[in-house]
Amino acid sequence: MRYRCLTQTISVSELCYGTLTLGPLQKGLTPLAGGRLLTYALEQGVNFFDTAELYGNYEHLRAALQGWQGETVIATKSYAHDAATAVESLERARKELNRDCVDIFLLHEQESEHTLRGHARALEYFSEAKARGLVRAVGISTHYIAGVVAAAAHPLIEIIHPLINMKGIGIPDGKAGEMAAAITMAAARGKGIYGMKALAGGSLYATAGEALNYVRTIPGISSIAVGMGSIPDIDANVSFFNTGQFPLEYATRNTARRIIVEPWCEGCGTCQQHCPTNCISITSGKACIEHSKCLLCCYCVAHCKDFYMKVIEC
Repeated sequence: MRYRCLTQTISVSELCYGTLTLGPLQKGLTPLAGGRLLTYALEQGVNFFDTAELYGNYEHLRAALQGWQGETVIATKSYAHDAATAVESLERARKELNRDCVDIFLLHEQESEHTLRGHARALEYFSEAKARGLVRAVGISTHYIAGVVAAAAHPLIEIIHPLINMKGIGIPDGKAGEMAAAITMAAARGKGIYGMKALAGGSLYATAGEALNYVRTIPGISSIAVGMGSIPDIDANVSFFNTGQFPLEYATRNTARRIIVEPWCEGCGTCQQHCPTNCISITSGKACIEHSKCLLCCYCVAHCKDFYMKVIEC
């Protein structure tokens, strides 16, 4: 496994474990079962884990890291918008992860200089927490080119976690090449970059090697977060990042995932409001998903108060 410098003091594996897959928004593994997968990944050389307050899987990470002696890096995210919510998010992460210091804390789903302005006090708090030794680095996650551009110019932001894939799926304000150019520009300004959605939530699974290589070769990207929900998933991705090849048996499998809407959906529209790709519509009083645009970010699942939306394998 290759390791790269995300910042001057944080070195991460080129393969980042995207942990959304493990928790209640997708596979719903117990902390013990999810923790075993994370520990297995650690044993294969993966030292970088991406999570978020929204994902509800801090316990899984805590289970995996208990007793682990090697170096690990955890990046988490929250929707904190002011000092009070930032304090709450940081203290929750420190307590539930059982870590005095959170390696990387990101503002979740930033869009532009305007949303950064609206979250300025939270960002300032996380920067102050870094000065006190409670956080190692501060940054944002974003699906927007404008978010990357704004973060590149912001003095408090050290790390950017952008959406990037070879088809530009899920980028609301431009194309893949434009996002790649923004990423390279931000890296040239000293920002650490690790990508997300390289496979576009599974939409690019049939060309996974090509899709991952596209992101790997963008100048400035240090690591790529990939969701992995099983031992074969981990083995396959570790193999690819080590050798450039997926095992044949994995490359030819047909497993895919999609979000379904239960028939008793009431059509309240909350899921639609939180969908970053606008792939949800309300038709005949029920949420309908345009699967070709879905990234499996699962924000809709998280915001459905009655749990009428679920991720299934198909």
